[in-house]
Amino acid sequence: MRTRKIGHYGVGIDIGSTCAKTVMIDPDGKAVWRDLRPTGWSSVETARAISSDLSKGFGEEVEKHYVATGYGRVSVPFADKCITEISCHAKGAVLLFGEKNLNVIDIGGQDTKLIVVTEGVVSEFLMNDKCSAGTGRFLEVMANTLSMTPAQLCTLAGTGKETQISSLCTVFAESEVINLIGRGTAREDIAWAVVDSIVRKVRTQAGKLRLGKGPLCLTGGLCDFPYVREKLQAAFGREVLTSPDARFAGAFGAAQYALELTR
Repeated sequence: MRTRKIGHYGVGIDIGSTCAKTVMIDPDGKAVWRDLRPTGWSSVETARAISSDLSKGFGEEVEKHYVATGYGRVSVPFADKCITEISCHAKGAVLLFGEKNLNVIDIGGQDTKLIVVTEGVVSEFLMNDKCSAGTGRFLEVMANTLSMTPAQLCTLAGTGKETQISSLCTVFAESEVINLIGRGTAREDIAWAVVDSIVRKVRTQAGKLRLGKGPLCLTGGLCDFPYVREKLQAAFGREVLTSPDARFAGAFGAAQYALELTR
């Protein structure tokens, strides 16, 4: 039987377009529960399933407060508060990387967020939410076209050689990939071009911000792919940090906000 501290626990639920991430932290701010699952067709049903699993694991005797964030934050009916993903990702990154001054690159399923954090507070941000280029969805579409998973594509890309996909639009880029396949271009070279396209899009987006002097930190689903991080480091000309929990950055930030609700 697990030992639990008496007191208020904070639960952060980050309902993304692709995956729902949940983190529960104890009164000392230590993560005691993490959960990652597909968002599915209904954010409301996903949120209820998360709540049910938490109750089964920790019971009703543990006092919990909830903060929801992300694409589907308004679909968490039991949330005590909803907070924007920009604020939650910034707070979560500060917590995960132990830096009050940093630059966050969050590559999500449907958008890419660039956040400049100064003294623990968001000073600038830019969010690409009008086009799926440079996002996890772009990677997924291209991987499907090549009959592989996104993880396989990113691994294969590391063995490829320079090949260009000129269009940043997902629809037109997919047509270019199909043409490359028709011309007999090696799959690893096409994979190289896909990752390069994502990185170029992120780098161009970052050029519209005044990045701070703090470290560059990669969060979001693509942080699990070493080759993406390697390519970002080359594009920015500086180290890009990540963390095993970087995919949960928004949920960590939301959980911290939840913990602060009663203070």
